[in-house]
Amino acid sequence: MFKVGNTRVVLIQGDITRQDTEAIVNAANSSLLGGGGVDGAIHRAGGPQILEECKQIRARQGGCPTGEAVITTGGNLKARYVIHTVGPIWSGGGNREDELLSCAYRNSLRLASEKGIRSLSFPSISTGAYGFPVHRAARVAAAAVKQFLEEEGGLDEVRFVLFSERDLDVYREAWKDLTGNAG
Repeated sequence: MFKVGNTRVVLIQGDITRQDTEAIVNAANSSLLGGGGVDGAIHRAGGPQILEECKQIRARQGGCPTGEAVITTGGNLKARYVIHTVGPIWSGGGNREDELLSCAYRNSLRLASEKGIRSLSFPSISTGAYGFPVHRAARVAAAAVKQFLEEEGGLDEVRFVLFSERDLDVYREAWKDLTGNAG
């Protein structure tokens, strides 16, 4: 565990669909209509209510641009809400990928804060099918979350739920390097 201001930052290996935080973050695609990986797992576990709410968002605004975030209820999940954010597709690092990934984390946190959400869980955004290198993504994620919490605060816990032990180790190392402590 790491501490940023009054917020606990917890890193665990696990299944994001089973988290008991008030909200979980979905690594969505811009269509908001579900997909593979984390996105597909959240839609399957949360049930059709999440998809229906995503369709309503699409009708209002036409999807979700890369780096932005929208919110739905959690359907059948333990989490009360799902914050859907779209990370960048990796294309070598020269197309603002770091900036857009940072925006995805910050905008998710901002939306949680605006809704009064006190705890949320993140997956490793963009590191699956979108191909963002996990070591680089972990550094971007840690820096974005730390900066938001230092400037805005407002959350009791931010959890990173990593699918593999390897990814968990990479995220731990990124947080250790950023904060200067081993957690």
